[in-house]
Amino acid sequence: MTTLHLLSGGAAQGLVRQLKAAFEASSGLPLNATFGAVGAMKQRLLDGTSCDVLILTQALIDGLVTSGQVRAGSDRKLGIVKTGVAVKAATPWPKVDTADSLRQTLLNATGIYFPDPQLATAGIHFMKVLNELGIASDVAERLRPFPNGATAMKAMADCDDPQVVGCTQVTEILITEGIALVADLPTVFELATVYTAALCTASHHPQAAAQLIELLSSPDQAGLRQQGGFLPAT
Repeated sequence: MTTLHLLSGGAAQGLVRQLKAAFEASSGLPLNATFGAVGAMKQRLLDGTSCDVLILTQALIDGLVTSGQVRAGSDRKLGIVKTGVAVKAATPWPKVDTADSLRQTLLNATGIYFPDPQLATAGIHFMKVLNELGIASDVAERLRPFPNGATAMKAMADCDDPQVVGCTQVTEILITEGIALVADLPTVFELATVYTAALCTASHHPQAAAQLIELLSSPDQAGLRQQGGFLPAT
């Protein structure tokens, strides 16, 4: 059977999964969705992986429009995603509202779970935060990097240590059972990323791809996006 292929940053995983059945019912096509760090998803596209719809940061989508892999004018913003701090559910919430309190929380943590520091938006940013806090070397042995934020949060939820801390995009924290969102990163370290869905130039099913993009970005789904951690993007 013909299939629609989606490559997406992990930030949109919860949204896509909630709308997958509706899309398949209306389009008659099964949706094959792959999620991961945005850098890894971009590379998969460039390596020739089948892709009809791409969900990445706006900056990466813009670059792919310029290089010809994404159809100009097809992109639709899904929203702004912030990066937050997580703990295991039912454990005390540490203070993370200032640089000093975040520094102390991370120093106290027995393990720090986060996404790929080279390919994932939140992982790259988090390593910068550790360096700006001056504690990267202090916590190096307690860092627990994973290929993407969803995987990192799942591993954190599954571990038996109640004193671990996680940092990734809010949307990935909210969809993980057993994990609680404490707060966004302090304002001085804020990362607010616009995520965008777009049509791949090489799509074999452009009409169905456009239909999926419209569904994900539709005003009718604004409440679902907000519930999942997306803030409105102008």
